Amino acid sequence: MVRRTLLLLTPLLLALSLAPPAHAAQAEVYVALGDSAAAGPLVPNQIHLGCLRSDHNYPRLTAQAIGAATFRDATCSGAETEDMYQPQSTELGDVPPQLDALTPDTTLVTVQIGANDVGLTDFIEDCLNLLPPPIGDACNDDYNVGGQDKWRVDTDALRPHLTTLVSDIRARAPQARIFMVGYGTYARPDGCYPRVPIIKADANYIRATLMYFNQMLAEQAAAAGVGFIDLQTPSVGHDPCASSSTRWIEPYVPASPAAPFHPNAAGMRGFAGVVTAAVTGAVTGAL
Repeated sequence: MVRRTLLLLTPLLLALSLAPPAHAAQAEVYVALGDSAAAGPLVPNQIHLGCLRSDHNYPRLTAQAIGAATFRDATCSGAETEDMYQPQSTELGDVPPQLDALTPDTTLVTVQIGANDVGLTDFIEDCLNLLPPPIGDACNDDYNVGGQDKWRVDTDALRPHLTTLVSDIRARAPQARIFMVGYGTYARPDGCYPRVPIIKADANYIRATLMYFNQMLAEQAAAAGVGFIDLQTPSVGHDPCASSSTRWIEPYVPASPAAPFHPNAAGMRGFAGVVTAAVTGAVTGAL
């Protein structure tokens, strides 16, 4: 958020004080799009078992915080960018394309998508190593194909799909402020083996991979002229290596109701605070 001097703020504050009472927050028509990082699998209470969607995920908490007049949560665990456009298959049947939740009167959209397109969750679980080297093998070398990092190649291949997605959101919701949401901190430097059984080299590789992915999301958001909400920075120190009382993202064996390597209830509250600050900042012109 840009810090402005008091002198620069004065005209804005004066204008707001002279304007009729603002009802922007109460009038928000908010649509949340995204995958499991937004849906909140296993976080109490689950209100859509097919999508493993929680009533305490960060989109719903954000909607409550901003007093949204209408809130539509289309987030669904397992979603990829293609599920924005076509029905998504779940264990309990198909769910509609997520973009169907958008309407011309939509004023706010958050979208957190892309991790499943490149298989980042499976990648993290692939790197679990119950036995350290030399008995257990590091996983990071497995993703170097022909001298290229598979995850970076796949990440870069996703760029045009995100640009198209933003354009399609705009077409359906021309009044909406759109925010692309990044992913949290899933690994700290050097990891914390054996508490989280990912060895140092792999923990650093996962960390670098996620940082590159989040940077890609930020770049695509900027290129498309929409907001980007960074969840990586505020979740530092709340990663799966943190104590059960402070972590926002659960490890392979969760201590709180949540899917492995997904946000728990505390994480959803923390992320909701970040998202709320970002979207309300945009309403007041502070971004």
